[in-house]
Amino acid sequence: MLHFKDTPKNLPASTCRCLRKVGPMPVTELKAIFKRFDTDKDGRLSKHELRNAFASLGSRLPGWRAGRGLKLADRNGDGYISDEELEVLLQYVFKCGYTNK
Repeated sequence: MLHFKDTPKNLPASTCRCLRKVGPMPVTELKAIFKRFDTDKDGRLSKHELRNAFASLGSRLPGWRAGRGLKLADRNGDGYISDEELEVLLQYVFKCGYTNK
């Protein structure tokens, strides 16, 4: 079970406003958005690529979001988000304001 202790101190996790609300987004669509930002096509996302992805989603702090997302999802510690780790990253994104309903 993941614990999300990285939301701003003045907001509970359930009301995190780090991403703009654009309505429900299917998991497959969100995955496609993140994969589109794999600019070097190596099958994994670097912190810089994550930052650009969060910026495209409307994050107020895309660099910070990318760092927190990488810290939570990078299970093997290589500094990248692989396809296997993308599911954990998507949980983080949903926690920050998206739903997959």
